[in-house]
Amino acid sequence: MKVLVPVKRVIDYNVKARVKADGSGVDLANVKMSMNPFDEIAVEEAIRLKEKGVATEVVAVSVGVKQSAETLRTALAMGADRAILVVAADDVHQDIEPLAVAKILKAIIDEEQPKLVVAGKQAIDNDMNATGQMLSALLGWSQATFASKLEIEGEAAKVTREVDGGLQTIEVTLPAIVTADLRLNEPRYASLPNIMKAKKKPLDEKTAADYGVDVTPRLTVVSTREPEGRKAGIKVGSVDELVSKLKEAGVV
Repeated sequence: MKVLVPVKRVIDYNVKARVKADGSGVDLANVKMSMNPFDEIAVEEAIRLKEKGVATEVVAVSVGVKQSAETLRTALAMGADRAILVVAADDVHQDIEPLAVAKILKAIIDEEQPKLVVAGKQAIDNDMNATGQMLSALLGWSQATFASKLEIEGEAAKVTREVDGGLQTIEVTLPAIVTADLRLNEPRYASLPNIMKAKKKPLDEKTAADYGVDVTPRLTVVSTREPEGRKAGIKVGSVDELVSKLKEAGVV
């Protein structure tokens, strides 16, 4: 069974994002970029499926700027077998919207014919949480989102999902789209030998035009601003004073 894993290049989660002076977006100049953490979890899960003998090949895919090749090399160093880079933008500040990404992924899936797509539930830069669901709709495949556990049993996938009320376990028929949540696994670190081996693994480069997909943005960023700073807290001397302050704040 072939498994396809989409990955995205985003600001490293340890870096504090800075807003551009004109408020038009986030400043990405000279900022450390890494693989989206949820996508890293998805790559790890696909590799574990291969180690169990469930998957025969893991293919990583990225849609974005040319520099996304670095992100794909990370996936290859973790254990993916090969990678496909779809160059869809020249400017690192241009974010390819979920529908365009889903259309490109559908075209790749039509060519590659995987039985399972494991993706991160969302990207930490735009928090759209839409690509997996849109891809499922375009393909007409089963979907299981927010997965905290994944088991493949024959022609079905048993997925434990994190929902507001707790955990929900569902079974979906393959082929399927599964989106990874934070507690699905803990990604491995790529070892130096595997990083060196990754340089020799196949990485095909395509363009959005090769798949006939228009990536022109449909959304316009009106303004971007940093969140307001939190006000300093206060200490109270008793429970009665605490209740009084909560009432003043309208909490109780």
